[in-house]
This record gives sequence, structure tokens and C-alpha cells, in this order.
Amino acid sequence: MTDFLPLAAERTAAPAARPEDPRLSRAKEAAVKLEATFLAEMLKAAGFGEPVEEFSGGTGEDQFASFYRTAVAERIAETGGLGLAEHFLRAMMERVNDR
Repeated sequence: MTDFLPLAAERTAAPAARPEDPRLSRAKEAAVKLEATFLAEMLKAAGFGEPVEEFSGGTGEDQFASFYRTAVAERIAETGGLGLAEHFLRAMMERVNDR
């Protein structure tokens, strides 16, 4: 399989030295998933994964294009993405701290 979108593994955040609050780690995970969902929709709108020519994958390619977009979007979000996850996390934590 060709790697159409090579992403550097070194962009991932370094693990924290101290144990994290379980709520914070769940919130980070949710923020990354939210960014991945947003990215998947943006990739879909941009036509990423669409057949390039008449003789490309056919119906099978159409049916599995969404899985491909989702996998690419998740990988982008996990390696730093657009930085939206950080903003989502801050907004979630502000809501938690306001209570």
C-alpha cells in the first residue's frame, strides 16, 4: 500500500513525567477524536479519496473511501493535526473548572 500522506511520528507529544488526572486524559482523547471527525469531514468536502479516473477502484472504492478518510484524519489528529484538539481541550476544561 502506498503511503499517500507520510506523517512524522516525532510530532507526537512527549509523555508527561507525572501521572495525569483520568478526567484530563479522557478529555484529551475526546478532543483528538473531535478533531479527527472534523478533519474527516473536511477531507470529504475536499474530495479526498474520490476516484481519480474512470478505471480506478469502482464501487468498492466508493464504499470504502470513508474508512480511508477516517483513518487518515485520525492519524493527522494523533500527530498534532491542525491544533484544534488543544482548543477543544481548553474549552472542555474551562467548562469543568467553572462548575
